[in-house]
Amino acid sequence: MSNRVMISGSVAYDTIMVFDGQFKDHILPEQTHMINVAFLTPRLKREFGGCAANIAVNLQSLGGSPIILAAVGRDGGDYVERLRGHGIDCSRIVCLDEHYTAQAFITTDLADNQITAFHPGAMSFADRADVEADPQSVSWAIVAPNGRDAMIAHADAFARQSIPFIFDPGQGLPMFDGEALRRFIQQARAVVVNDYESHMLCERTGWTEAEIAGKVETLIVTRGGEGSVLHHRGEAIVIAPASVAKAVDPTGCGDAYRAGLLYGLTSGWDWLASARLGSVMGAVKIEYAGAQNHPVDRESIARRYEHAYGARPWA
Repeated sequence: MSNRVMISGSVAYDTIMVFDGQFKDHILPEQTHMINVAFLTPRLKREFGGCAANIAVNLQSLGGSPIILAAVGRDGGDYVERLRGHGIDCSRIVCLDEHYTAQAFITTDLADNQITAFHPGAMSFADRADVEADPQSVSWAIVAPNGRDAMIAHADAFARQSIPFIFDPGQGLPMFDGEALRRFIQQARAVVVNDYESHMLCERTGWTEAEIAGKVETLIVTRGGEGSVLHHRGEAIVIAPASVAKAVDPTGCGDAYRAGLLYGLTSGWDWLASARLGSVMGAVKIEYAGAQNHPVDRESIARRYEHAYGARPWA
């Protein structure tokens, strides 16, 4: 069985700035129709992000074989080289010199409120990434948040090639109406969303969680620190969260979860064991700042898995 996974999603930079105050002290409620404010942000850091890159880095570190389907801009060369340095297949990443790489500019105040501006840049043209593959050489795929056209085109291509895929709409969900979302679900083998996204998905499709679960092999709803729920073959199985020493930063936890899930599926595990590995990966990630700065040590992960679920995932 091939362990190659095609990952359709974003490759992006996250520029994070910290304002040493509170937004509420500088934004006057009676003047919100004419806001003109500036915040001094003495602390700034730039992180590597984007769901496709985050999933790929985690999956490769576990021993998987990801292939990224994405687009970057004129400033994305160093990022692609970094991904190649991890051993990740970047041959399907499209480089567009006329655009910038997708990036989020996030300003956080001391009360953890955030103001975010997101520039999609090259991501809007990720549908140019080549999806054609020998179905025998790719065991799974995932359609994660990406350019709107890319998510549609890649889902269609996976379905046409009979490559099973996970539909993971994430923050891209608001781009689609009910008809488009129903089509994604009907094409996918599985759907993975967090609890908020699940409510939005139900609202837009007009289907209940149970109805969505009945249209795919598996529906997984993640609940942060409360674990996740695996809907499979008419059962709803609650997966307890793996323990966390100290929660530092939730950024990228969902992507780490999906990497663990995909590693299990491509290794021939069942859905429960795979989702449990996803839970462990999310717990590892939340203990570190940034989406790709956590260590992925197989022995440590095996111990955490055994502690949480009573058995080791591998010898």
